[in-house]
Amino acid sequence: MKKILDFRSDTVTKPTLEMRQFMMDAPVGDDVFGDDPTVNELERLGAEIFGKEAGLFCSSGTQTNQIAIKVHTQPGDEVICHEEAHIYRYEGGGIALNAGASVRLLRGNSGRINPNEIVDNINPNDQHYPKTTLVSVEDTANRGGGLAYNFEDLQTISTICKQQGLAYHLDGARVFNALAVNQINPIIYGQQFDTISICLSKGLGAPVGSLLVGSTDFISKARRVRKVFGGGMRQAGIIAAGGIFALKNNVDRLKEDHQNAKLVEEILKTQTWVKEILPVQTNIVVVLLKDGLNELEYVTKLREMGILCVGFGKGRIRFTTHLDVSTSDIDELAERLKNG
Repeated sequence: MKKILDFRSDTVTKPTLEMRQFMMDAPVGDDVFGDDPTVNELERLGAEIFGKEAGLFCSSGTQTNQIAIKVHTQPGDEVICHEEAHIYRYEGGGIALNAGASVRLLRGNSGRINPNEIVDNINPNDQHYPKTTLVSVEDTANRGGGLAYNFEDLQTISTICKQQGLAYHLDGARVFNALAVNQINPIIYGQQFDTISICLSKGLGAPVGSLLVGSTDFISKARRVRKVFGGGMRQAGIIAAGGIFALKNNVDRLKEDHQNAKLVEEILKTQTWVKEILPVQTNIVVVLLKDGLNELEYVTKLREMGILCVGFGKGRIRFTTHLDVSTSDIDELAERLKNG
C-alpha cells in the first residue's frame, strides 16, 4: 500500500516509542488535588523556560488561550488581536461565549499586528465604548504562513501595553518555531508577556496538551477557571510526561522542519497550478492557486495521490512539515507530483 504523506498539520505527529515509554513510566497522582508529580514537573519546567512563576497544564491550546482571556478580562471588555488570529477565527467564538468580551481586529501584516496601530485602537474612557483590557498576539502566525514576529515589534507592543495599562497575552501555539528563527533567549522573550500559551502537541510531538504560564496569582485564578471549563484532570501525569519529553528532546530539531518546508516550497513552485507561495520561514507552506482554481478540488486531487494537505481559505492550500515528515517523504512528494 502506498504510504500516505501527511502534510495537513503538525498536530498529526505521533509520539515516538521513546516518548511512549517515558509516559508509561511516569509517576501519577490526582492533579485536581495538586499531587500529580509529573504534571507539577511539567508546569514548573514550562514556566522556568520562559522565566515565569507558575504554569497550568490543560488539554489544548484553545483552552489555555480561552482561560487566559477569561482571567485577563471582565464581561463587556474588549480584546485587541489580528483579524486572522487563532483566538478569533478558530476557537468557536470563545471570546464572546466564555469571556463575554468583544474584539477589535487589526489588519497588520501576514497575521502580525503592527505596533503603530495599537494606540489608535484603544477605546477612550467613555461609557459608550467597551473597555480595552487585553492585547493578544500569535507567534508564529498560522494564517500568515508561519511567519515569526520581529522581536523588536513584540517589545514595542509590550511597552505600549505597560504604558496603557493593558494585559499582554501570547498565543504561542508554535512559539518554539519562532524562537528557532529569532534566536532570542526564551526568558528575555517571555519577559515581554504577562501570559503565554505553549502548545506541546504540534511540532514538539506530544500526543496532547498545552501549558499556560504566568505569575503565581494569575495561574491561581486560571486554575479556578479551568475547573469551571471542565478542564480539571486526574491522573494526567501520563500525558504530561509526553510534554516533558517533548520540551527536553524535540525543541532543537524544529529547525529540521523549517528546512524541510523550504524543500516543499521548491517542489511546489514547479507545479502548473501554483500561482504564488507565501514567504516560508518556519514549517508552514501556504500555496495560492492560480485564478479560478478551487482549493477543495485540489485537496481532493492530492488526497487521491496519497498527499494530505488542507484548504486554507479561498484559493489557498496549506502544507505543514513536522517530525513525522522525513526527507525521503519529501522526495516521494516530488515524485508523485511529477508523475501526477
